[in-house]
Amino acid sequence: MTTDARILAALHAAGNAGVSGADLAEQLGITRAAVWSRIQELRALGFEIEASPHHGYRLIRCPDRLIADDLWARLAGRIRCIGRDIRVFACTSSTNDVAEKLALEGAREGVVIFAEEQTRGRGRLGRSWVSPAGKGLWFSILLRPPLRTTEATQITVAAAVAVCRALRQATGLPLEIKWPNDITCRGRKVVGILTEMSGDPDTLHHVVLGIGVDVNLEQRDFPAELRGLATSLRIELGQPLDRPALAAGLLEALDQDYRRICDGEFRSVAEEWARYCSTLGRHVTLVVGSRRLSGRAEALDDSGALLLRTEHGLLERIIGGDVTTET
Repeated sequence: MTTDARILAALHAAGNAGVSGADLAEQLGITRAAVWSRIQELRALGFEIEASPHHGYRLIRCPDRLIADDLWARLAGRIRCIGRDIRVFACTSSTNDVAEKLALEGAREGVVIFAEEQTRGRGRLGRSWVSPAGKGLWFSILLRPPLRTTEATQITVAAAVAVCRALRQATGLPLEIKWPNDITCRGRKVVGILTEMSGDPDTLHHVVLGIGVDVNLEQRDFPAELRGLATSLRIELGQPLDRPALAAGLLEALDQDYRRICDGEFRSVAEEWARYCSTLGRHVTLVVGSRRLSGRAEALDDSGALLLRTEHGLLERIIGGDVTTET
């Protein structure tokens, strides 16, 4: 953890009580003059830090920017894997591409790549993902889970549960999971999850988990053809949200639920997924490649695949596809 991250962690932890320059200097093993110098640098980045003889340093306001040291500070001591290495880009083609490159270079799991803007963000089936600068959370996570390749769907299920729960807690919105990988609000998409993996039939080498959250987008930020299908947290709440705080909350939730599946607790994750899911128990039509299936979405199996009871009474196991809920 850098010196700036440690200072920010202390300021976040202290809250309104503040922390003295002497205490910071002792914690960090540097002089008070060095503390003051770092505080000045943080102010230059947009952190509003008050200094007073009674309260010491107090963090009043953070900039609406994703800064790795700040995200690190917010997560200090609360994560085991996801978020132990955070990298932020002003702009990149796709955070999944960056994470895949790191995976091939041997990076350890848990690294998170954020971009303030993506020029070629993508969703499932190669579809583009609108990723305007400073409006959302566009990020990817490199994972090396102890799972078989056939169990990779568990990662998507756990991610959907973590994101849905964290955003519900942060906003109070009636968010739901639409199988296989969308989070919706009142029927419109607000989050997309893209899981890309590398492995052979027996061994899962690594997974890149890409997540796009439409946080502060306004209607004009969406292409005309998507305005009836997509929405943002800001649109649904009627006010902007604190993106750095939301990012930290998401990473903490994702770390918790990744830990659950690595510890063999997928069944409890699947039960929580079912509580949030708007697809289960409904009659749906699924397009899987060239196949078109209709039936009742019944449950998830132990690997995370959807079990569909077809109109002919057969139970089909579906790993992915496009779903339409019938009325």
